[in-house]
Amino acid sequence: MHKTQVSEIPTGIKPSVGITPTRRDWVIVALLLVFFTLNFADKASIGFSATQIKTDLGIGDSEYGLLSSGFFWLFAAGAVGIAALFKWINLLWAAPILMLAWVATMIPLTMETSFLVLFLSRMVLGFFEGPAHALCQGIVALRFPAEKRALAGAIVNAGSSLGPLLSAPILTWIVVKYHWHAAFMVLIAIGLIWVGIWWFVNRGKMQMFNSNLPAGERIRLEDTSGRADPNGDITVPFYYYFRLSSFWGLGILSFGGYIITSAKTSWLPVFMHEGLGYSQELTGTLVTLPYAFAVVVLISSGALSGWLIKRGFSSKFARSYLTAFALIFAGVSFIIFSSIDSGLIQSIFVVAAFSINSVAFSIAFAGAADFLPAKQRVPFFGCIIGFYSIAGISAPYVIGLLVDSASSVEAGYGLAFRVVGVAIIVCALLGGSLLDPEKSRRKLLAASAKYASRKEN
Repeated sequence: MHKTQVSEIPTGIKPSVGITPTRRDWVIVALLLVFFTLNFADKASIGFSATQIKTDLGIGDSEYGLLSSGFFWLFAAGAVGIAALFKWINLLWAAPILMLAWVATMIPLTMETSFLVLFLSRMVLGFFEGPAHALCQGIVALRFPAEKRALAGAIVNAGSSLGPLLSAPILTWIVVKYHWHAAFMVLIAIGLIWVGIWWFVNRGKMQMFNSNLPAGERIRLEDTSGRADPNGDITVPFYYYFRLSSFWGLGILSFGGYIITSAKTSWLPVFMHEGLGYSQELTGTLVTLPYAFAVVVLISSGALSGWLIKRGFSSKFARSYLTAFALIFAGVSFIIFSSIDSGLIQSIFVVAAFSINSVAFSIAFAGAADFLPAKQRVPFFGCIIGFYSIAGISAPYVIGLLVDSASSVEAGYGLAFRVVGVAIIVCALLGGSLLDPEKSRRKLLAASAKYASRKEN
């Protein structure tokens, strides 16, 4: 029912023929995986330090929720504004520039500070981390064919789980043994090392501006494979993409996924320590479980999506429905674990609920790349990130308000996570119905023909 015969619908999403990613493509993926890993280690660092930060600054759960949401206040502005600059800046330069900006924003957190300084530092860090996902997915979309794009994107996005997974026990140990300021010193050192490695790997190939590159190389991250843009025949003004149901579908699916991401990075360690009663040291170990399973879920779902595309299934099924099903499962898991008593069963559903967050950012984004021309992908992804970052602003703060207003900490967490579960299910149902890459490609081709006709007349 969901299969599409490529030969019958020439405007559909087709598996690429004769394109094999090179060794350099996979090296870039590996470096971007580390890049994204550090991106999420930065995000999660506040959660690991929450108890000490609340004590040092004398703040409650609602203030902590506000502090956690501060990271996302300028996230959208950075996602849209900085991503737009990638049209001129060679992508080989964009990644290290962002990394150095992240390092600079964390320097004030290596010493005694105030709530205001910490809040402002997180805001500025969020501004510079905003375009990271658009940059990574734009590079992946350029270098990988449709049937491999979801897997490559999933590997990069695995950093969203590997970051907290690897950093949780290490940074928690540093926080407990030394202080939360020391954790940021470690992150700064690792960030500088990454910049050095990136520079070494790409030495001699880092022209600063795209205008310095040959015309065919611009915005392609040194793409010398000769592959043609499969959507290069789509030539519509950028504003036209906002008319597509797929834009809003992708935004809503990603919004649902980011509710989980922001809740996980901000509140999961606090919930396990203060809500479930685990020691801070044990929490640093247990909190890795959802992140570990998230890597498995992310890569396996990316591989499944690519396999479905290769077998001829529609992009609607392989991208939209697959993402929506995963989010619905997560939402139901939130409702279940927040409604039952502590124990093994609750722990299983906690892990399940918090393991699904990144699926939308690889599979659904791969669906958008199926109909976007290469030159529009990064700005388009930037707009989507700006949209879903609203979840990062609202979710941590709302959870904090619900916990603070309840009769007990346990009751507050139960109510907060049930609300989260319902919100995720709504996003899955609505976003999954709206995202349709093949339909969007047909509409864009028709619109391109109209615009071309108007220019001729």
